Amino acid sequence: MPTSTSYKGGKSKDEVSVSGKKIYKMSSNENPLGASPRAMAALKKHLSSISEYPPPMDYRFRAKLSEYYNGVLSPDQFVTTNSGVANIDLIIRGFLDANSECIYCSPYFSAYAGFPKKVGAKAINVPLVGEKFDLDIRGIENAITEKTSLLFITSPNNPTGSYIPKSQVDELLSILPEHVLLVFDEVYYQYADAEDYVRALPYVLEHKNVIAINSFSKAYGLAGMRIGYSYASEEVATYLQKLRIPFMLNTLSMEAAIGAMQDNEFIEQTVALIHKEKKFLYQELDAIGMEYWKTQANFIMMRPQMTPVQFEARMIEEGIMVRPLPGFGAPDCVRVTIGAHEANEAFINALKKIS
Repeated sequence: MPTSTSYKGGKSKDEVSVSGKKIYKMSSNENPLGASPRAMAALKKHLSSISEYPPPMDYRFRAKLSEYYNGVLSPDQFVTTNSGVANIDLIIRGFLDANSECIYCSPYFSAYAGFPKKVGAKAINVPLVGEKFDLDIRGIENAITEKTSLLFITSPNNPTGSYIPKSQVDELLSILPEHVLLVFDEVYYQYADAEDYVRALPYVLEHKNVIAINSFSKAYGLAGMRIGYSYASEEVATYLQKLRIPFMLNTLSMEAAIGAMQDNEFIEQTVALIHKEKKFLYQELDAIGMEYWKTQANFIMMRPQMTPVQFEARMIEEGIMVRPLPGFGAPDCVRVTIGAHEANEAFINALKKIS
């Protein structure tokens, strides 16, 4: 478990310098196609307005989110923040304190365990189990007390690339007491293609005690704009909206996100590329004999035959940035973002060279 209460992001390209080498950033799960063209057009259209304050609240953006969900969720069921991780922080500040507890399941996104410490809450780890990283539902049930307020799950999961089948989500919700809010992180949902994959949406529509986390950083390619949202019951969402500060979102981020939501073609191209390239990587990794896990996301977790820190250093020498996973609860593994074909070939060539 990380000792810091702050989430530590991956390195930027500026932090890596290799003489004579092109750098391929395959460490932060960014979109290899860049940003949505409609988002870029929206940025250009509204660039001249940056001298003016944005709307103090986000009514228009939430209305557009409601349209994006075909009106099945009202604008008042959305909570917007300046990233998915900021939404996690908002939920924690809203529902945890020094007298409460939360549960997370490792391997995990480290904010689930680190951020609760900032409010003095206790974070309890109930690790995922088996080769498919299934939920330990009995373990979760046994860990719940009258102090438990939040349970974090992620599907597809960062960093494993695994997902939670619908049957497991159904079973989990059947055993959760009313005082536990299920935080369902689904920021990689566009990439999932398993037949029994399920999002949080049907459970929110069934009035279950669920809140979903989403981000425009992944498939939409807006990681640098820092914008995300959650959706839940109107009661939960309205409560969290009151904790937001005015002017939390800037004009360009909101307009870029609104443009991105209208760009179905870009999402289809992105998903098609990831599905095609992960098959290429599977084939090459099998040939090399690398231990890895198949993924429902846009990254692959693997276990190299050296420490993750050594592997990262050797790959950087070859111009490839990867993410070591000790801070994610996978101490002997690394995560590699699925990139464009050129990047994936460069990764495989580097892997062959250092193996």
